[in-house]
Amino acid sequence: MKRSKFILNTIAFLSLTNFAKLTAKFIPGANKGFKVSSGEARYGTHYKMKGVTLNVLDIKISSKDTNGDIAVFEQNGFTPKGGPPLHIHLYQDEFFYIIEGEYFFQVADEKYQMKPGDTIFLPRNVPHAFVQLTEKGKVIVSYMPAGKMEDFFKTTDAWTSPPTTKEIEKAFEDHDMKIVGPPLKAV
Repeated sequence: MKRSKFILNTIAFLSLTNFAKLTAKFIPGANKGFKVSSGEARYGTHYKMKGVTLNVLDIKISSKDTNGDIAVFEQNGFTPKGGPPLHIHLYQDEFFYIIEGEYFFQVADEKYQMKPGDTIFLPRNVPHAFVQLTEKGKVIVSYMPAGKMEDFFKTTDAWTSPPTTKEIEKAFEDHDMKIVGPPLKAV
């Protein structure tokens, strides 16, 4: 190996090693595992999604834990025959894993009946929505990258009265989503 290449490779390696050490020091959770117990949220806040649904979301893995790469929530569904409007995420892929209850999803023109154990992938920029078919439901929902989803749920939790259609549209837009149709009807 030529001396100049050796020196450049060594400098690059040492820089990456030092960057990894700094990352582990300054990005929370970057080099440390953690546990979030059943019924608990990562930072103790249970977000109630007022105005869009009556669901409660608990952060299990925060964007703060992953440098924005992913956010994972447990969503407890208390909105039978309800769900969000047909919408797109401009920058996030999303998936749902059904734990309890039954759901009906639309992804673009495809429609899916979902039951416990089923998983559905919702790519960014593809219209999607769901409706909860049972009295109660529970899902794991994840956003990759995390984007502004934690702030979206914080916004809906802060509403003190039913939001107008304009307020809901603005909340979606402020968090890199766009409403493109009405909520789904239960089938």
